[in-house]
Amino acid sequence: MKQIVKNAYWPQIVGAVAWLATAGLTYFIPNADDFPRTTTFAVVCLGIAILSAISLPLNKVRYYGAWILALALFIGIWEVVQAKLLLLPRPFFGAPQELLDVFITDWAKLLNSLAHSMMLLVGGYLLGCIIGFVIGVGMGWSKLFGYWAHPVLRFLGPLPPVAFLPLLFAVIPSSFVAGELLMAFAASFPVAVLTWSGIAGVNPSYYDVAKTMGAKPLFLIRHVAIPAALPFVFVGMFMALGSCFYMLVVAEMLGVKAGLGFYMQWAQGWAAYPNMYAALLIMAVMCTSFMTLLFKVRNRLLRWQKESIKW
Repeated sequence: MKQIVKNAYWPQIVGAVAWLATAGLTYFIPNADDFPRTTTFAVVCLGIAILSAISLPLNKVRYYGAWILALALFIGIWEVVQAKLLLLPRPFFGAPQELLDVFITDWAKLLNSLAHSMMLLVGGYLLGCIIGFVIGVGMGWSKLFGYWAHPVLRFLGPLPPVAFLPLLFAVIPSSFVAGELLMAFAASFPVAVLTWSGIAGVNPSYYDVAKTMGAKPLFLIRHVAIPAALPFVFVGMFMALGSCFYMLVVAEMLGVKAGLGFYMQWAQGWAAYPNMYAALLIMAVMCTSFMTLLFKVRNRLLRWQKESIKW
C-alpha cells in the first residue's frame, strides 16, 4: 500500500493546485468582515503550493500527497465559509487568517506557555513511569511484594487522578509540584499494571536456561525478565502518556498558573477564541510529537523483536 501511494503523483499535483486556488480566492474575493493578515495568509498558501510542486520528485513528500490535498480542501472550504460568507457565528468561529495572526502577534506568550507545559508534562510523566515500572517489576517478581502492593494498586489505581486535585493543591504550596504529582499518579498505574503483566508472563524456560549457566536473581531480573517484558512496558507507557495529556490540561486550567491549558482558559475568558484554537493546535502538535518520540525509542530498544511487533 505504501509503495502504491509513493508512486501516485496525482494527489500531490492536485493538492498543489488546490493550495494555489485557496491563495487566489483568499486574495481576490473580498472578506465579509474585517479579518487581519488576509494578504499574508494568501502568500502562505501560495508558498505551500510552490513547495508541493517542487517537492514532487521526493518519495517521502509524495507519500503524504493525499494529506496535502485534503488539508488544502479543508482550508479552502473554511476560508469560503467563514471569511467570505460568514456563515458561522463570531467570535466563536474565526477565519484561517485570524489563526495566523495569533501566531504572528502572540508567539512569545505561546512559546512560553509551551515551555511550561513541556516541563510539567515531562517531569510528571517520567516520574510516574519510573514509579510504575519499579512497582510492576516488584509485583511480577516477588510474591511478598505483590501481597502488599496488589491491594493498594487495586484500591487507588482506578481512581481518577483529578479527584486528588483539591487535596494536593491544599496540601502542597507549589501548584507546579502538585500538578507533576497528579500526572505521576496518572502515569504510574498503567505502567505498573502492564509491567507486572509482562514480568509475570515471561516463559519459565528462559529462567531455567539462565539458571543452568549460573545466573543469580538480579541477573535474571535485569537480563531475562525485564527485556522479555519490555513490549508490555511500552504499552503501559503509551497509555500513561495519554493520561498525562489529559491531566496536563486539567491541572493548568484549575491550578497551575502557566502553560497551554492556562492560556486557553485565559483566551476563553476574554472571548479570544482564535488564541484558544492556536493553543489547541500547538498542544496537538506537542502531543503527537511526544507520541512519535516514544515510538522511536520503542523501535530502538525493541529492534531485536522487530518481526513480532505489529503496532
